[in-house]
Amino acid sequence: MLDYAGLEALVAVVREGSFERAARKLHITSSAVSQRIKLLEERLGQVLVLRGQPCTGTEAGRRLCLHAEQVALLENELRRTNPALMPDGQHMPPTLKLAVNADSLSSWFMDAMAAFTRDGNELLDISIDDQDHTAQRIKQGEVMAAVTATSTSITGCNTWPLGSMRYVAAASPAFMQQHFSQGVTPEAMARAPMLSYDRKDSMHDKWLHAQGLASRQAPPKHWLPSAYAFVRACEAGVGWAMQPTLLIQRHLDNGTLVEIRPDTGVDIPLYWAHARNAQAGLQRLTHCVITAAAGLLQPLPDEAPKGRSPGP
Repeated sequence: MLDYAGLEALVAVVREGSFERAARKLHITSSAVSQRIKLLEERLGQVLVLRGQPCTGTEAGRRLCLHAEQVALLENELRRTNPALMPDGQHMPPTLKLAVNADSLSSWFMDAMAAFTRDGNELLDISIDDQDHTAQRIKQGEVMAAVTATSTSITGCNTWPLGSMRYVAAASPAFMQQHFSQGVTPEAMARAPMLSYDRKDSMHDKWLHAQGLASRQAPPKHWLPSAYAFVRACEAGVGWAMQPTLLIQRHLDNGTLVEIRPDTGVDIPLYWAHARNAQAGLQRLTHCVITAAAGLLQPLPDEAPKGRSPGP
């Protein structure tokens, strides 16, 4: 049987990034935290924590953290539904680590969060990542569940179709006049500043190639890792960008943003994936995510969930 006191220390160190902060969280000394992890590593015969600034988990360490978080989630649910089966005492609510793309987090996913937290005491630890890369976060044991663009089966995971987000190439009217008064051409696109969320953001390049607007010269880029600032910068004429209509529809309606090329939107399919062995503990969250997505995303054609029904 695993040493759960050691696991608790491991989770705290990996989550907090240092032995000192983990000790404060657990209300013990940092030497006690170090001793617990040392004993756990000796029992398992491998390193679980990479000591540094910050401390991080090895692959085995991350897997054990995920296991401990799943156990805490299941115990929390049992405590809520069958309190007589669980010992008395103070219990910290479990924290669920998720990965969500920025545009979903700024729009429909907030409804899922509100519904989930309203009916439970679980806490959410959400990291932002591109939807094309969040599946890897689950594979590596960094998160328990994620919103992803991966439709293929992920080893050890259940995947549920959520719907699609439509993106359009948008700019302010003033930007259009300044850069595209002679037409939207590859030469004009190569000179017009573009907004890019981060180095993983490739949607702009895909759209340029699909529209025959790509050139050998890459367009100048502003790097702006904020969904809200992305919209504001585009509206202010800083650059053009691929924007989700969920976030900019009112700007398109009132004319403060316009499509660079009308009716050339890109639909990005989104899926909800979670570790299969955590399905019981994530059942309620999965239901909240699917319900919120159904209210705002466009349905995917002929998609069936790769797993059992999450239930209410």
